[in-house]
Amino acid sequence: MYLYDDARARIFEPFALTRPTGELRAGALLVRERWARALANAVTGYITSPRLAGFEEAGSAPVIEGHSLAAGSWVVNARFAPKLDRAPTADILLADGRVAAVRLAEDTPGDALGDGSVSLETITTPNRTSVEIDGWWMDEVWDYVRHLVPMLEADLPVLGASMSSGVPRGTVGVGTHPVFVAEGAVVEPSVCFDTTAGPILICAGASVQAFTRLVGPLFVGEHSILTTDRIAASSIGDTCKVHGELNNAIFIGHANKGHDGFVGHSMIGRWVNLGAGTITSNLKNTYGSVQLWTPSGVRETGMQFLGTLFGDHAKTGIGTRLTTGCVLGAGANVFGSALPPKVVAPFSWGEAGAFQPFRVDKFLEVAERMMARRNVAMGDGMRTQLERAHSERWSVES
Repeated sequence: MYLYDDARARIFEPFALTRPTGELRAGALLVRERWARALANAVTGYITSPRLAGFEEAGSAPVIEGHSLAAGSWVVNARFAPKLDRAPTADILLADGRVAAVRLAEDTPGDALGDGSVSLETITTPNRTSVEIDGWWMDEVWDYVRHLVPMLEADLPVLGASMSSGVPRGTVGVGTHPVFVAEGAVVEPSVCFDTTAGPILICAGASVQAFTRLVGPLFVGEHSILTTDRIAASSIGDTCKVHGELNNAIFIGHANKGHDGFVGHSMIGRWVNLGAGTITSNLKNTYGSVQLWTPSGVRETGMQFLGTLFGDHAKTGIGTRLTTGCVLGAGANVFGSALPPKVVAPFSWGEAGAFQPFRVDKFLEVAERMMARRNVAMGDGMRTQLERAHSERWSVES
């Protein structure tokens, strides 16, 4: 099975510069994990931008270049996030009338999909079985936030089906949706589980400290730590630390929000660190639609609530305030008392009005230090891939 980033997926910034779309979190799981469940098959590789060659993270597949795709292989549009049920048997999987996945009838050169311009409709062949499947198309990068709540509502009962349900002893339960706490998770007394609006699932190794209010639908990944305040309607990946008010947010994984400050309707890449008091605005004073910078220009999202998209390895200093619909590029390091602009280019360093390029050697030094704190080493492939991302980074004007 190969996850294919088409041309639209390859401009899903601020994430596309440093990771394949299959490694974004959609609902409770990564897109890669969703397709592995749907097709009961491991992902073999990513067909994506050549600049991502060398991408490596725990559990991920390699980026392939020029490989021949064998007949019988699945090619999947990585912008589609299937429901977690096993997909029906067929050669072509359709979603809302579009091809979400196709099983190749014959050997196909990998280069045929190399630049992302090919749609899966063009590589289907006549007289093959097809079936409709359920799920969500991500037509825009903000759709991960737009679809978060309904995805969690669908995901959590499926993921929790093999787990016992009920609030742990010594905690408080409000609402009628289930609470799933995996064996090996630690929940201290006086935690409040509010399932009025949806279920809550806490994975093994996660820890929730006393006096935290958890509001469903909510997913907490393995080895993540939640420390007080109200954490609501969010998907928190593995090995994250979350403190302070959080609402409708996605943590891809290995990111820190260790201090006070509201973050809402936002998506946080891997290895992001939010300084104490970092605050996102997720609602305009006019209550109108939020605009967001994209590589094709500033666009209307049609969303009334939208906070900040934080690219991988982005950092904010103490007291950083981020305006509604903000984009921080991968590797950006933002600090200072002035309000940053609505978009900060990747690998920028500084404060509003005085950003400078973040030298690649300095960036890699900081990244390695942060990763080492979580016992993760930066491999040669990832180092090379990040160096390439730095050299091919986009500018705010692009």
